[in-house]
Amino acid sequence: MTSRQQREDRGLPIPKVKLRLFAAGYCTHPEWVTLRGGSLRSCHIPAIFACIKHPVFGAIVVDTGYSERFIRETNRLPERLYRMITPVVFREEESAVRQLAACGVTPEQVQTVIVTHFHADHVAGLRDFPNATFLYVPEAYNAVKSLRGLAALRRAYLPGLLPESFERRSQPILRDRKVELPADFPFSYGIDVMGDGSLLAVDLPGHADGQIGLLLSTERHDYLLCADAAWSSRAIRENRPPHPLAGLIMPDRRQYRDSFERLVRLHERYPTLRIVPSHCPEIWGKWIRGGEPL
Repeated sequence: MTSRQQREDRGLPIPKVKLRLFAAGYCTHPEWVTLRGGSLRSCHIPAIFACIKHPVFGAIVVDTGYSERFIRETNRLPERLYRMITPVVFREEESAVRQLAACGVTPEQVQTVIVTHFHADHVAGLRDFPNATFLYVPEAYNAVKSLRGLAALRRAYLPGLLPESFERRSQPILRDRKVELPADFPFSYGIDVMGDGSLLAVDLPGHADGQIGLLLSTERHDYLLCADAAWSSRAIRENRPPHPLAGLIMPDRRQYRDSFERLVRLHERYPTLRIVPSHCPEIWGKWIRGGEPL
């Protein structure tokens, strides 16, 4: 029996959390790459990360966006190809560590960083949190940890972004705390990440091996942070997956289609659930720059 089930059986509430979203830099792509049938115009694709305030575990960071270290790691070949193919705009004050500090969360206070997958735009700031334990599903790290050079680049993975102590400070998310989800949910189960039901990881593979999303609830709304299983809210609403060209970096296009289709069904069945893609321009404009309470 999971801790979540034990809480429910004892009549204890599932903890609500507080959520803030940020963007640590952005890259640019023609819209048609990320949205099938999109225009030729170049669009800004933010690198969104989240800070979850948990009543017991404190500040939990989900991914980190870009960082200055990403710029340094891509100054030489073959890594330089990353920025040539995907131009990046980043300022140091936009880093996760700087933005969180401005909100009163020091690097030392962050005890947990959840990694949805190991693409460089999601892990570039890991070194900035010296006390953090890193949580991720084992498949995500196992798929990339031995890659170097062009092989790593093809998976958008830059080994130099990980701290030397990464494996020692890791706590892989195992599947021994499964939680059943509603029968009409497109995912059969979630994984109770913190042991109290507050954060449930769901499998969203395809864009990257072992990619996960996170289900959570604040006092205002229910959310699914869906990482890169879709690039925008519009893509989910209109059922418009990315152009096949985007599949060049994907380890499994069939799995990506399946994950994307699950998000479309989830939105149709639970329209009030807020699905948050990590690179959505709408969310960047409305909930991050707009400052809407989450």
